[in-house]
Amino acid sequence: MISYLRGAIIHKAANYLILEVNGLGYQIYVSENLLSDLKSGTEVEIYTHHVVREDASDLYGFKNPEDLELFELLLSVSGVGPKSALAVLAIATASDIKEAIIRGDANLLTKVSGIGKKTAERIVLELKTKVARIGGALDLSGAGGLSAGDELEALMSLGFSLAQAREALNAIAPEIKDSAERVKIALKNLNK
Repeated sequence: MISYLRGAIIHKAANYLILEVNGLGYQIYVSENLLSDLKSGTEVEIYTHHVVREDASDLYGFKNPEDLELFELLLSVSGVGPKSALAVLAIATASDIKEAIIRGDANLLTKVSGIGKKTAERIVLELKTKVARIGGALDLSGAGGLSAGDELEALMSLGFSLAQAREALNAIAPEIKDSAERVKIALKNLNK
């Protein structure tokens, strides 16, 4: 099993990159967010999940072990394959997704293409206790703010696409935690 690679990015495509490691090129499927953060020619470290099937051997890559762990948890849910699990990680940060699962909020997950309401509810039901066990450091005090899904939904209700809203929210400095402030800053950036 291949679980970690370090090398130079030699090619980027719509949903994968090719990483050269000691003269070998590995095709690694990554989320849109990670792909947009990485530049060709740079050296990177990628945590991977190796999926071997009768007709394929695919690598899925993540920037940190937390994202990889959540991906593997998502795969444990019936009806969730690698591409859907990767799409879930593209809609919000791993901690936001874990927080939504712990709170029992399936709405964030329904924003993923290919995941309907029933599958989203199954993910929440099956992973709630597992995520709560591993995610002890999450702040679930609920200071009255919006969740990442609510922030996305607020921007989308104003006519922006999911990709535009996600990109604008991801560009905000991580130290800004107040959801209302995050939406304001995202709107300013989208209206430039």
